[in-house]
Amino acid sequence: MEVTANMIADIYSATAIGVGVILAAAGLGSAIGWGLICSKTLEGIARQPEMRPALMTNMFIFAGLMESFPFIILAFAMWFLFANPFVGAMKAALGA
Repeated sequence: MEVTANMIADIYSATAIGVGVILAAAGLGSAIGWGLICSKTLEGIARQPEMRPALMTNMFIFAGLMESFPFIILAFAMWFLFANPFVGAMKAALGA
């Protein structure tokens, strides 16, 4: 079976759809994480106001970790889009 431009186009289109879903899930997950981090910090401050500095420090540390997650996912998504490993795997499988 010969590798055709149609097969490669199908792989790229499916990869683009998958990357869109991945980025949407990463954005949604990060937004939910931000909401939970901030709400729990405010609950803790409401219960024990004297713990505010420690809670705010922890909130900013965890928020930084939460913020880095979508950027890591973005790097993987760009790798799938621009250095698509599936095209090479298909060519190897078909012996092209």
